[in-house]
Amino acid sequence: MTTPLVAHLTDFVDELRRRGIVVGPSALIDAASAMEVLDLLERSRLREGLATTLLVDNSHRGVFDRVFDLWFPVGAGMRTITEDLPRDEDGNLDVEAVRDALAEMLADDPAAGDGRLEQAIAMIVDELGRYGSTKGEAFSAYQAISAVSPQTLIAKIAAAMAGDGEGDAGRPGTEPLYRQAARQKAADLRAAIERETQRRMADRNGRDKVGAYAVPPLPENVNFLSAGAKEQVEIRKTIEPLARLLAAKLETRRRRAHRGAVDVRKTLRASMSTGGVPIELSHRKPRPGRPELIIICDVSGSVAGFSQFTLRLVYALRQQFSKVRVFAFVDTVDEVTEFFDHGEEDFGAAMHHMISTARISTRDGHSDYGNMLAGFVGDYAETLTHRGALLVLGDGRNNYHDAHVDALAELVERARHAYWLNPEAKEHWGTGDSAATDYAEVIDMFECRNATQLGTVIADLLPI
Repeated sequence: MTTPLVAHLTDFVDELRRRGIVVGPSALIDAASAMEVLDLLERSRLREGLATTLLVDNSHRGVFDRVFDLWFPVGAGMRTITEDLPRDEDGNLDVEAVRDALAEMLADDPAAGDGRLEQAIAMIVDELGRYGSTKGEAFSAYQAISAVSPQTLIAKIAAAMAGDGEGDAGRPGTEPLYRQAARQKAADLRAAIERETQRRMADRNGRDKVGAYAVPPLPENVNFLSAGAKEQVEIRKTIEPLARLLAAKLETRRRRAHRGAVDVRKTLRASMSTGGVPIELSHRKPRPGRPELIIICDVSGSVAGFSQFTLRLVYALRQQFSKVRVFAFVDTVDEVTEFFDHGEEDFGAAMHHMISTARISTRDGHSDYGNMLAGFVGDYAETLTHRGALLVLGDGRNNYHDAHVDALAELVERARHAYWLNPEAKEHWGTGDSAATDYAEVIDMFECRNATQLGTVIADLLPI
């Protein structure tokens, strides 16, 4: 490899590391070795070769691909267009005819249609995604995608793939197999438009500026409260491996902690052989016991996603506890342990069933932490003992109701350990209708905005 190419690869790996992807020196050496034998003009093979050597966690692939597109672009500047797309009488692209042409291209064998499709995408971005900004000409992936509307292409792509065949309802392309393939091709089209737009904007503004907004965070660093449906799916994939790591860590801590107290009598007796000097300490037999865990979680609005991820993680660790009891609330607290005691096969469905069935909202439907705490003290206070731990999940936004801090103080007094996990940034605690700072005066409150913070806090705080 030439020196400039080695430097470029090193800079690329440094960028991956800045994004949170762990790449060791040996992986960098493997990537360099792969580049020596790969055809650098075959971007798809180069991408796969580098991903194979540099990535350990497949959930990081999305971030890797975005960074790769910035550091190894298709080219620079405008593309040379040799084929044109259908146009109307005024010379503008005929969007409906363009959709038909795209459907035919996407339905073809990729090996036969890639060149035409890439040129079509370049033309779509150039003419449908172009707009004027205060800094001059720019391109918008959203604008181009909205004009083409890949979602509306699914039926056309499926019909083109089916050819003259007939589907289940007498229409070509209605078979599930064709529809599934068409959905994937439409998604690929959307991604290709985004890549082309990103390439052009990187040409204009530089890859650092474009990378600041175009490259998504790693799934484990996505903010719980702002995660969309697609991002929540990616976050969910991080929970199981995280739970395995935490389970091993907790088990190790428990073994070390349960060595047993020093047995003074045995130690003195054993010291007789060393002239009364207690060189070796004797310990009592440990009596390990798995603690109980009581969870109270807010399931209102966007906080419900954070509560669900935390419950998934805790339930994956439930073997570390003698008993796990779950209480949920919006403005009224109710025990919902039974909804989650049948395993994790469909945790999302259990969560939905719980929210729609349990008695968790009996007032105005807005979060009321004060009413919940007072109700918990009145109905469930006896569930907390000095053998167990209390874990409260929520943002502490109380909609200006009475906070009932005294009720929380009573619960903290009853439990052996008590912690509050808050998905909001610490600088927002106590602002607006947040009573977080009031509650933080009587309970240890921790910021848990993403899966990384959640895993760190759970590992450090869960009792052993």
